[in-house]
Amino acid sequence: MGIIRLVGVMLAVAGGVLLWTGLNARESLTERATQAFTGKYTEQTTLYLAGGGAALAGGLLLVAFGGGRGKRR
Repeated sequence: MGIIRLVGVMLAVAGGVLLWTGLNARESLTERATQAFTGKYTEQTTLYLAGGGAALAGGLLLVAFGGGRGKRR
């Protein structure tokens, strides 16, 4: 396994953890109250969800397509 794919696995794991944290934070009492009054999530929860999703997607792309064997002809 190349270093690029290893970085991709680590990024995907970190993204999954952030996404899971954001999903759990979305169900908290304060988050529900904020959403009831403002109609949207807090900035921190939004960053967890967006950042986690982006990191997970980027990590999966690195695992799938990273670490090719040089130029192909």
